[in-house]
Amino acid sequence: MSPTDATRLRELVEEWKRGCQLAVNEAWGVCHTRSEVQQLAYDRLRDETDLGSQHAVLATHRAAEAIKRARDGDGSKPQFTSPTVAFDTRTMTVFDDRSVSLTTTGERVRCDLELPADGGYQSRYLDDDDWEPAKSTLHYRDGEFTFHLGFRTPSPDIDLPTEGATVLGVDLGVENLAVTSTAEFFSGGELTHRRDEFEELRMDLEATGTRSAARTLRQAGNRLDRFVRQRLHEVANDIVAEADQYDCELVAFGELSEVCELTPETTAYHEWLFDRLLSFVEYRAAERDIAVVEVNPEYTSQRCMECGFTHPQNRNLEDNQFECLKCEASAHDDYNAAKNIAFRCVRRGPLSSRGLGASACALQSGLVTPDDGFTPYAELSEAPRSD
Repeated sequence: MSPTDATRLRELVEEWKRGCQLAVNEAWGVCHTRSEVQQLAYDRLRDETDLGSQHAVLATHRAAEAIKRARDGDGSKPQFTSPTVAFDTRTMTVFDDRSVSLTTTGERVRCDLELPADGGYQSRYLDDDDWEPAKSTLHYRDGEFTFHLGFRTPSPDIDLPTEGATVLGVDLGVENLAVTSTAEFFSGGELTHRRDEFEELRMDLEATGTRSAARTLRQAGNRLDRFVRQRLHEVANDIVAEADQYDCELVAFGELSEVCELTPETTAYHEWLFDRLLSFVEYRAAERDIAVVEVNPEYTSQRCMECGFTHPQNRNLEDNQFECLKCEASAHDDYNAAKNIAFRCVRRGPLSSRGLGASACALQSGLVTPDDGFTPYAELSEAPRSD
């Protein structure tokens, strides 16, 4: 790396820290979700820092994550001193010659990726078409830069419906891993229970510190991984089967970043579960020409599907119950949220430049549209298939 490029990256690190702190200062005590912090602080970051537009967005998101952790922790306002910068696919480009181009506060910097002598896991992912670069982090310490390159499985290419599509909504959570708008519930209790058991075992075995303990821990980890993967595949298959049964061309999830922020009990483990499940559903759905989309999940747990009244006290968190303060309609709160996620996909308008996309959301007993409201399947020309 040339001295000029190193200077540009150091300047980016400093502006990133300053931008994150400005966003925290703006949002502290006011809001904490990514969308709220971005809306509140983005203009200030663009006016008062040299960050580009996308890095300004990423800085507001990092600030939101720090605020959420602080609220769940000791309650003190975050201070950004760590020399790290987040990158996504809009701010970096990875080339086949093992180099990466990074956005800075000035001109882009192109650097060679120095991989381990044996190639390391990075080479396996870089050479595998089943993976693509994803969110990554640049670290600066003791005069050296380290780039932690992330990967993800690419979403399959599916054309979005242009008109008249029916949507299956899916709400994600901790107690219930997934709930569909057609009232299918997939418990997350066993996944959380097995993970907790593994963590207890890990602490005991690490304290033991013997070679036998390390081998036992590795075996236990492999068993947990196999169980989790199998369970996620089962849930993904059942969600797609549900969409197919109800003739849905779309499956709508809440945006994962927002879901994790709006659900206080989520951990990094649950975030990983949500991401893996979404990926599995995307691939299973693509096999049946069903597209998967994400929508903003804010207030979907507080909005009444019957009358549209939105209020935080509509939801009883202790009893997992939703009861509208206005019309007194009641339902399981996760089921109500799943219906609202589907309806939001319909209400948000065109999914692409070619047409409308979604027009109705699928429930267990009928369809809901913005114009006609609820229509039982018995009154429609075709009822959902039972196979």
